[in-house]
Amino acid sequence: MAAHAVSPLTGGLLRRGVALQPRRRLLAAASVAPEAPAPTPAPSQPPPSPAPPRKGYYPRRGETVELTCEALAFKGKGVCKVAGSTFVLLCDGALPGERLVARVRRLRRGAFAEAAKLRTLEPHQDAVEAPCPIAADCGGCKTQSLAYAEQIRHKHLQVRDLLVNFGKFDPKLLESSELDAILKPIVPCDEIFRYRNKMEFSFGTKRWMQREWKEKEEEVVYEEVNEADGYALGLHAPGFFDKVLHVEKCFLHSEPADKVLAVVQETWMDPALGLTPYDVHKHVGFLKHLMIRTGRNISTGTPEVMVNFVTSGYKPDLLMPLVDNITKIPEVVSVINNVNTSVGNTVCG
Repeated sequence: MAAHAVSPLTGGLLRRGVALQPRRRLLAAASVAPEAPAPTPAPSQPPPSPAPPRKGYYPRRGETVELTCEALAFKGKGVCKVAGSTFVLLCDGALPGERLVARVRRLRRGAFAEAAKLRTLEPHQDAVEAPCPIAADCGGCKTQSLAYAEQIRHKHLQVRDLLVNFGKFDPKLLESSELDAILKPIVPCDEIFRYRNKMEFSFGTKRWMQREWKEKEEEVVYEEVNEADGYALGLHAPGFFDKVLHVEKCFLHSEPADKVLAVVQETWMDPALGLTPYDVHKHVGFLKHLMIRTGRNISTGTPEVMVNFVTSGYKPDLLMPLVDNITKIPEVVSVINNVNTSVGNTVCG
């Protein structure tokens, strides 16, 4: 510890040869010191606008951001970026050229993030009207509102990216005259609707309602409306194994298959029939899935439909009212009952 000496003249403490003035004398000196002039107020200026994100921008979960979609990734997700940033956010429902507001949902180890679309600021390029009224909610046809020629072009770009990133092809080679020898053009489909020969629908105890948008304090909030007791027959809501989006018609399977789906929808929820959908949580209920397969008669070329009811048990008497109505459709040639007693969500066991 350093030694302290007392000054015989001032009575103050000396530390390293410097006298410390008593507190009273310092306060007196401060009381007579002239006051500094008040600073001249600066003219009022509007607050500066937030700087655009830098290249090192990294989103936070739950953050609401404004994005621009630049391309389509695998499975139809939009490749989006914040202005001035190189960080990639994948967003369902975003299409190339679209400006949108989205909320960050997941961060994928710093490589990219996933975002949920909230609203559109500027529409995307090459927009067309989607024929299916539930295309935005179903998730099975994410690009119905994009012109088919553009869908083909983006598929070509995806194949090219796979060749460069995973096939280790030289990108300069792909841009040269030898491109046609390596990457053939995508062959478009003659029929862009009604091309599937099989569709599988699920019965459920929780109906997933269509998206409802709600404006609140200049921020769009995605509101999920669920009916816990609402029965449904349709397709699973994206990301949910226990919620079913009610489907009246589907543009993927054949028109005769749509007739079957319509008849089943009109019949199965009649309380007098005693039919109940399977509950994936409680593992009770009878109807699990409806499979509709369409083929063509070899001799005549006319469509033929096979209907398969997947149930949790064997109770043919319960299915007979459905079978009687379905067999009135001329294209239906067979009705099958597949019994699946497992508690899993597999269609055929």
